[in-house]
Amino acid sequence: MANSPQAKKRARQNEARFAVNKARRSRIRTYLRKVEEAIASGDKDAAAAALRAAQPELMRGVTKGVFHKNTAARKMSRLTSRVKALG
Repeated sequence: MANSPQAKKRARQNEARFAVNKARRSRIRTYLRKVEEAIASGDKDAAAAALRAAQPELMRGVTKGVFHKNTAARKMSRLTSRVKALG
């Protein structure tokens, strides 16, 4: 349990930041899931459109500190190659 006023404030700030980051992470995962579903359905146009929508969201997550830069780059690379592989 936090005892000092500073520690109590940090605990409050951590909770608020956790909520914001959780919402951001959830939003990004939703975009990624839409790409996955489009790939699974085999619709190349829908998959490409979903990928274009997901890319800025994922990169925004990097700038906000939710994801590491290389993690986002890896996810985009793998999704892009899967979308390209659709016939």
